[in-house]
Amino acid sequence: MRRLYRKKALSLVKELDAFPKVPESYVETTATGGTVSLIAFTAMALLAFFEFFVYRDTWMKYEYEVDKDFSSKLRINIDITVAMKCQHVGADILDLAETMITSNGIQYEPVIFELTPQQKLWHRTLLLIQNRLREEHSLQEVLYKSVLKGAPTALPPREGTDSEPLTGFHQCIAAYNFSHRIDHVSFGEEIPGIINPLDGTEKITSNHNEMFQYFITVVPTKLHTSKVSADTHQFSVTERERVINHAAGSHGVSGIFMKYDTSSLMVTVSEQHMPLWQFLVRLCGIIGGIFSTTGMIHGFVGFCFDIVCCRFKLGPYKPREVVLPDPHVNNCAAPLLTDNHVQE
Repeated sequence: MRRLYRKKALSLVKELDAFPKVPESYVETTATGGTVSLIAFTAMALLAFFEFFVYRDTWMKYEYEVDKDFSSKLRINIDITVAMKCQHVGADILDLAETMITSNGIQYEPVIFELTPQQKLWHRTLLLIQNRLREEHSLQEVLYKSVLKGAPTALPPREGTDSEPLTGFHQCIAAYNFSHRIDHVSFGEEIPGIINPLDGTEKITSNHNEMFQYFITVVPTKLHTSKVSADTHQFSVTERERVINHAAGSHGVSGIFMKYDTSSLMVTVSEQHMPLWQFLVRLCGIIGGIFSTTGMIHGFVGFCFDIVCCRFKLGPYKPREVVLPDPHVNNCAAPLLTDNHVQE
């Protein structure tokens, strides 16, 4: 009984076979079929190769939510060089009520305002990157992926002198000259490799009573990539500058002012990767799609070729010539053997 049930089960499975086998004696190979197969296999290999690079690539996903953190303090990182002596430069942090919050943590160090050739090259490169970032916003994703690979916003040290600090207010030999160069400004945790909007900004003026204003909107940002996970801040900035002339009605205080406001939205930037199962599905789709498409194209081309050949009597459809026997030639057939001859 068990053998009977087993045979019935095997026969049922055979009937469900969706891939019937064709005997090799019934299969005919052609040169055109081999050429199409070679093209199909080549296309499969190339597309699978390129699909592997797509699988290895990553992209950045942006998510927005309301910032619910009201207790943490905002860290400010700033490196600016002012063309004045240190005793003439002062920096304070004020709130909306113009109450001084703190003036500690700010370092003053005398440096030379004029850049060396190496530093000028760095500055031109940084400005070029800033211009490209304004034109191509997608380049910011490249910077997110390449964090911790270097510090392109760090000013190279002056040759022949001690290394300069990363943060602080610098000066040059000029009295009350608010010409300045912003080497670095960021908020939150400082991440090497991230270029901020004000990095490399340089303002040169010959007027001693000029006001430079930077209106900054800070957006809390959580960055999660394969290399780093940090809580930092992005920001946008609007620049404004004007000469203070009370006689002309332009009132104010000359100096450099950075007014920042924190956004109520928080951005989460995470690096996404294609899952393995999706890569396998796409790979199967490439192989199956090319195999089916080339088979249909080959069949359609063969069908059209048969129609043309049949219409114009070409190729296998060309009529064959019948050779008639020549009456002048003696075509004597050999006598047939009889059964008696066979027995002998």
